[in-house]
Parts: sequence; C-alpha cells; structure tokens
Amino acid sequence: MSTGISYALIDKSAQDKLPLAMMGYGRTDAVDGSVFPYAFPLVTTYQMQASAILKFVKEKLGGSLAGKKIVYLYHDSAYGKEAIIAMEAEAALNKFTLVQIPVAHPGNEQGSQWTRIRQEKPDFVVFWGWGVMNQTALKTAQKNAFPRDRMIGSWWTGSEEDVVPAGAAAKGYMAATWNVAGKQVPVIADIEKVVYGAGKGNMENKDKIGTILYNRGVSAAVLSVEAIRKGQEKYGKGKALNGEQTRWALENLNITDARLKALGATDLLPEIKTSCDNHEGSGKVKIQQWDGAKWVPVSGWIEGNKTLIHPLFKASAQQYAKEKGITPRDCSKEK
Repeated sequence: MSTGISYALIDKSAQDKLPLAMMGYGRTDAVDGSVFPYAFPLVTTYQMQASAILKFVKEKLGGSLAGKKIVYLYHDSAYGKEAIIAMEAEAALNKFTLVQIPVAHPGNEQGSQWTRIRQEKPDFVVFWGWGVMNQTALKTAQKNAFPRDRMIGSWWTGSEEDVVPAGAAAKGYMAATWNVAGKQVPVIADIEKVVYGAGKGNMENKDKIGTILYNRGVSAAVLSVEAIRKGQEKYGKGKALNGEQTRWALENLNITDARLKALGATDLLPEIKTSCDNHEGSGKVKIQQWDGAKWVPVSGWIEGNKTLIHPLFKASAQQYAKEKGITPRDCSKEK
C-alpha cells in the first residue's frame, strides 16, 4: 500500500469497521484516534520522523540550526508532501532557512534540482525519495560534489535496494529507520537457522535475510501478532477477532523492551504503546549510515519533538472531523 492509497481508504475502513494499519507510512493526523478510530499509522509518522531527523542534524551541526540552510528534496506526491508542515514548523522554531525542492515521479532525472542545490549551498539535504529516485539522487549528488554524509533520507530511501545500485556514490549516506538491519537480532538469526536451515524458506535469495526490508517485514509481523495476542487476552484465547475487536487491540498495544526481549526482537524496533489519542505509539527512529557494504547505526532511538508536532496533527484531525461531520470520541471513556 502507499500513503496516497491510505488516504483513499481511511473513510472506507471506518465505514466497514476494519482497521487500516499503516506501519511507517500514511496520514499523520490519523494518530488522533478520537477522529480516526480505525486508522493506525503505527510506530512513527512521517512528521515525527522529519522532526527526529532534524534533531539528529542539529547535533551534527554543533547543537544549533540557527542561521543554517536545509534543503528538503522530496518526491512530489502525498508521501513527499506529508512531512512539509513539520519541516516548516521546525524551521520556524529553530530559525533555519528551509528550501523545498520537489521531484516529479519517477525521479530518474534530477539535474535541475541538484543544480539548484549546488547554488543554494545547504548545510544538509533531507531527502524524501522513492524507488529509482533514490539511487538517482545519490549518483547526481556525487556528480555535483555534494557530500553524501550531509544527506539524510527517510526510511523509504534507506534500504539496500536504494544504495547498492548507486555504488560508491552511496558511501557515507545516512537514512532514518524504524527497524534495524542485520542478523544480530535473535529472531532474525532463528529464522535463518530454523526455517531456512531446514529448507523451508520461500525466498530464493537467502542473502535478503537481515536486510532492512526483510527485517521490516518481521517487525510488521511482530506488531500484527502482538495485536492479535492482545485482542485474544480480552476476547478469548484462540478466538478469531472481528474488525472492532482488532481495532481495540491495536489501540491498546504495549510492546515494552522486556516484551521485545522475550520475542527475541531486542532493539529490532522501538517500544510501542498505543492509546485512543495516540495511534502512532512511538515517534522514534534510528539513524543509520551506509559504509559501502552495510547499514551501520549511528544513533540510538531518537524521538521527534512531540510538543511541536502533535498539536499540528491534532489541529488537522479536528479540521477533518469538522469537514466530515465527525463527532470525536471521548478518549477518557475508552478502556
């Protein structure tokens, strides 16, 4: 699915009373479960991700963004535009100049954009790419002598599939992620040993085990299974949950570090705790850097600025409710 498709399905999922789980993507204001009871942009939204990235950039630039210039190079779609309001709010708060540069789909031609970036001389480029746009950006940055260690992308620009095709041009590039790469996570090592070691795996290329996108799939499975487990705790063990029951379960997740350890998923993804008024549950990312062969974490879990970002999506959700004639739920009455 995609952010654009999730926008189209939000009303329908509520009408059908079927939860719409958007893990690491989707409409940010759906974090407000009082207005969007069946929409779950789980783990971290694009706006909180953008805020967390800028927190990391601020540290890299000596603890202040005042007077700095940041380029936001983005896919000209709902996905790319979703983070703009957060970038603008951060620019106003931190007193840096924000230069917004869109790239038309599919993004395999970025000559004019990178000519402008070279002219702007930014301190950092925050990059929201997709597909072929990602390797194109890295190669074009190299041609324009822009240092890749001054580029940091969203999690959809931070897989092996994004950097390997760019070759040497990708080395030093950084990206945010809501799950780590590698086989050091016990559950990933167990899958390789128990499933693929027994010849029961369904991937032809076992080298994909431990990659960012493979581990993201396992992370999504953790969230899905834990939601079912939570629902069955309330509605009956072994019971097939209906849409309303699954909605309750997704809204009452509490995946602690202790629970992740018990699942063999320590540090695979951040702790998740959802509620009626918080369908995101985390708001944290890690920053990873491509060393030419693998992704290496260069930060711990970084949380976006909730004080700044949450009022933005709350206001957007309330406007949506007004336009649609929705009466928001009273979250204080939810159990």
